[in-house]
Amino acid sequence: MKKDKKMFIFIEAVLGTMVLFLAFLMLREKNVDKSYQISVIVENADDTQWSAFKYGLKMAAEDKGAEMVMVSTGASLSQEEEKKLIEEEIKNGADGVIVQPVSGEDTQQMLKEVGNKAEIMLVDDILSGIEKFPVIQPDAYAIGKTLVEELLKDYGGNLEGKTLGILNGKEGLKSSAEKEKGFIEALQGTGAEIVWSDTQITENMPDVDFVIALDDNSLRAAGEMAAANNLHGAIVYGIGNSTQSVYYLDMGIAECLVIPDTFNVGYQSLTELVNKLEKAFYEYENQEISYTVMRKENMFSKENQEVIFTMSQ
Repeated sequence: MKKDKKMFIFIEAVLGTMVLFLAFLMLREKNVDKSYQISVIVENADDTQWSAFKYGLKMAAEDKGAEMVMVSTGASLSQEEEKKLIEEEIKNGADGVIVQPVSGEDTQQMLKEVGNKAEIMLVDDILSGIEKFPVIQPDAYAIGKTLVEELLKDYGGNLEGKTLGILNGKEGLKSSAEKEKGFIEALQGTGAEIVWSDTQITENMPDVDFVIALDDNSLRAAGEMAAANNLHGAIVYGIGNSTQSVYYLDMGIAECLVIPDTFNVGYQSLTELVNKLEKAFYEYENQEISYTVMRKENMFSKENQEVIFTMSQ
């Protein structure tokens, strides 16, 4: 009798394990088949600087079978506006949100609050740093340093007596600070002098030999002024990722562009976010985002034509 009872218990245990296993497989299959909705919130989303980024998001969404929603935004966002947009997207069914964080004292707390309701991925970081959330972006410090290296190549390694103005339009973001830090530290010992550093450029700026634009908006602003002969002969070097920036390069208005691979930022951001949604214990992978040095003479190389193609989508 005891033997029969033990056998009965054994069979019940096996059957119970099989039921749990089947339930796990059904749940896993359900999660794999689910089409996740990913919302993307960045400042001035319709601006052409985001074209390659959006193309990368689109390609990743197709590859992962996800739905991607690009939220329309104005030229600037307040912290409160960004929070409201994120909450609205989550309310409308977003499983994950890709965010360019707005700098502010409560940004980290705000993201922690909304992060309890949906998976969050950042495409930049604020200066104070945001714990918990993954960030996919190029190496901003290396990009700033590369601009100095390109300057030195053009002037035989000697910038003695040369004057520079730095234009950096994004305040409060870690990438902006790191680009400027990389540039300034690499410039030390070259003999060059930084005459001014600002977030906007005007005709009243002191004359310099070079204007260094550390983001796409700054590059376009400097290019526009140079095209109107308002830079008094200053040569523009900078960071750009829009077709307008490439246009200024092609016209000889900008001498050199360092172009971050924003297509890959978009592609990897969405891919990693969906991977996390599909697998609860998924560990985000560190993504190394590259950048390209472009000049007029190498614009038509195969690699650079592919870069330009992503910007024009």
